[in-house]
Amino acid sequence: MHHQFQVGGMSCGHCIGAVEEALQALDPQARVQVELAQGKVQVESDQPREALAAAITDAGYTVQ
Repeated sequence: MHHQFQVGGMSCGHCIGAVEEALQALDPQARVQVELAQGKVQVESDQPREALAAAITDAGYTVQ
C-alpha cells in the first residue's frame, strides 16, 4: 500500500535518516522516499497508516 505523509520538523539529512530508520524498524520491507524540501514522506508498506504515522511521531517529528 502507498501512504503519503506531510511531516514537520525535518530539516537535514540526519532527519531523513531518522525517519527512514524508524519506518524500516516497523517494516523492514518498507520502501521510503523523503522529500525534505516539501516535508513529504512516501511509504510503500503493508503496515496500517496509523502505525506508520506513530513511528514517525515516535522518532520526534510531527505528522500533519
